[in-house]
This record gives sequence, structure tokens and C-alpha cells, in this order.
Amino acid sequence: MLSLPTAAPASPVDVSLVLACFNEEDVIADSVSRILDTLDGCAWSYELIFVDDCSRDSTAEQIRRLIAAHPDHNLRAIFHERNRGRGYTVAEGMRAGRGAIVGYIDVDLEVDARYVPVCMRALEQGADVATGLRRYKFSWGSLDRYLLSRGYVTLVRYLLGVDLQDTETGFKFFRKDRILPVFDAIEEPHWFWDTEVMVRALCGGLKIEEIPVPFVRRFDKQSTVRPLRDSIHYFVRLWRFRSTLAKLRQEARLAGTERNWVRESL
Repeated sequence: MLSLPTAAPASPVDVSLVLACFNEEDVIADSVSRILDTLDGCAWSYELIFVDDCSRDSTAEQIRRLIAAHPDHNLRAIFHERNRGRGYTVAEGMRAGRGAIVGYIDVDLEVDARYVPVCMRALEQGADVATGLRRYKFSWGSLDRYLLSRGYVTLVRYLLGVDLQDTETGFKFFRKDRILPVFDAIEEPHWFWDTEVMVRALCGGLKIEEIPVPFVRRFDKQSTVRPLRDSIHYFVRLWRFRSTLAKLRQEARLAGTERNWVRESL
């Protein structure tokens, strides 16, 4: 792992926003401009942390140029020397964050950065976790993504029995002090990380707010989703996670934090 130092002060900020990057050369410059415009218009102090997961294109160089071009902003970066996986990358960035609130959004901004303040307000009002619940505007071009998403939600609710509507959203914010123990327990470093962090947070008694946000599919970038392979992988991980969930449920019962988060049919 290589870290790029910046002139940013070491003082705390309100929110640390992580951008987990892998081959984002086509979108990163425009997305960062839009993110900074949004955050600069908010009352919260912030830092932006890039974590490049060993991109094979020019993403790393673009990150360096973006940091150099914004010396008046709190921008810094971590560069991986080998690919570590989405979950590992996101969690590493948030662990490094100086904010009381840590979060990440997908670099392609299929959920726009302007919904960051909505999640921030939810956390200020008492939530421990605030996520963007993706709402899809129907189009034939995004029908595959919609069906995959809804199918996965159904599997999560049926196999795990948890009352969550969108565990995989790439738009998540946390109270750092509340989520770090959850990070410590997570076993999955790749895409299933998103499901595991949400379920473990629920098991731990954290208050979760899922906030409806529009999802706008981008067709100017190549998706990394491989429907058949990814569907099989997720099903296997969900099935294996059932045994872990049974243990978490028992721990939650003993701690009095179970509440009504698991259906009795599990």
C-alpha cells in the first residue's frame, strides 16, 4: 500500500467521503468536480479520500492530478500495489478518515452526490447508518440491472430474513465510532462486503435509515457486473452467511439488541 501525503491539516472534519476506485479513468474527473461542488455548498467540513485498488488504466495518475489541482481542499489518496477487493478498499478508506461520519459513494455517481446531505442529516438526527435506497427509473436499457437488484433483495430477505431493502447500494454513511466494531468482524473483502456490513450493523443494534434516491444508469462506461458469475457467487455467499447470521442472532438476543430485525420464519 502506498499513501500520497497532502497538505491537508490533521484536525478532525465532520465527514470523510471515500471514493473506492478501480479503472475509473472515463468518469473520475467529472465526478470529482460534481462531488466538490456539492460538498463545498454544505455547512459540514469534509475530506475526500481516494483509494485506488490497483487500477490498470490511468486512474491513479488522474487522482494525483486532481489532488494537485485542488490544494485548497482536503484531498488525499491511498494506492494499492495489488488488488484487494471492493470491501477491503472501502473499509480501509473509512478507517483512515478523520471524520466523525465516514461514508462512500460510487465514483460513477449513478446516485448523484447531491443526496449526500440527506444522509448526513439522517445521521445528525440519530441514525447510526444512512444509505441510499436506489429507485430505478424504468428503461429497457437498465432492465437487467433492475431485475438483478430486485432479485438479490428478494434473496437477502428470504435467505437471511432481514428487513433491509437495498444492502448493495454504493451510497453508505456511518457514525465512525459505531461502525468500526462492525468492520472488525467482517470476513468478506469483495462485493459481498456490502451485504455483510449492513446485516452485521443490524444485528449489532445500529439504527439504519434507508433513504430513497433515484438511480440513473450510465451507459457511457463499461459495467463490471457479470450477471451469471456474480449471481452464483452471491447466492453461495448468502447461503454460507446463514450460519453466521444464526450465531449473530443468538448474540443479539443475549445482548437485548435483536428487536424485530429477523423474521421468525428464518
